[in-house]
Amino acid sequence: MFEDKTLVCKECGKEFVFTAGEQEFYASRGFENEPQRCKACRDARKNGGAHTGTRTMYEATCAACGKVARVPFQPREDRPVYCSDCFAKMKNQ
Repeated sequence: MFEDKTLVCKECGKEFVFTAGEQEFYASRGFENEPQRCKACRDARKNGGAHTGTRTMYEATCAACGKVARVPFQPREDRPVYCSDCFAKMKNQ
């Protein structure tokens, strides 16, 4: 029923094959759109684009316990920031 299709990646412009097996998987999950990116570009996107693996960390004071917390986002004054321990406690409640 399904046949391999050659598609063009919208990210890098290279051709890639959308295999019959992948099409069957997509159909079984109810996906109606074909992939728009090749596997390499999908993987790079999942890993944060052209990331080198290093992440900028910011220091903030935990709103619950007052300890210094290191977070991967720029803290804002109008939003509380929690350390890992306090965040986990709140998540489990």
